[in-house]
Amino acid sequence: MLKATVDAVHAVGGRVAVHCQTGEGSRNAVLAGADSLEHGMHLDPDLLDLMAEQGTAYILTLPAFAESAEVWRGRESSAKRSSWLLGWQGMIDNVRLAHEAGVTVLAGTGTFPCGTVATESQWLLRAGMPAEEALGAASWTARDWLGLPGLIDGAPADLVAYDRDPAAEPEVLGPPMRVILRGQVMR
Repeated sequence: MLKATVDAVHAVGGRVAVHCQTGEGSRNAVLAGADSLEHGMHLDPDLLDLMAEQGTAYILTLPAFAESAEVWRGRESSAKRSSWLLGWQGMIDNVRLAHEAGVTVLAGTGTFPCGTVATESQWLLRAGMPAEEALGAASWTARDWLGLPGLIDGAPADLVAYDRDPAAEPEVLGPPMRVILRGQVMR
């Protein structure tokens, strides 16, 4: 059923994003050819090569789960606690593995109120993704995956600027020095 849905959406030029927090759901999404897998808790790392091959992006939204991880660690031992913490650790481990497999890893903001892509980039970096790729997950890689132009002549002038290079000093992420959206200075 999911494969038929994905095929039907693709047939009309759409994309399918699947949000999963179980191994079975993550597996079904990847095998159905979903365009992106959000969260992917309990994702079997053996599926990463297929994700890379078919172009399934991995959007973990780690900040949304980081706070919950602390809550689960403080709870009494149980099968549910163990499963949740195993899934969280798997998400962290899969960042580096996905990057190494060639999966497009993108920054997500799945917290409420919505988190920031800067925080997600910092989590991707902590989880083992190289700094430039962690920044790209929140910017140029994401724009490319969405089919939006980068910083080229004639493209919308969307950018953020920092007073120091965030690839060299990721701690400067957060409020940028300058924000330009569609050519208009916002900050």
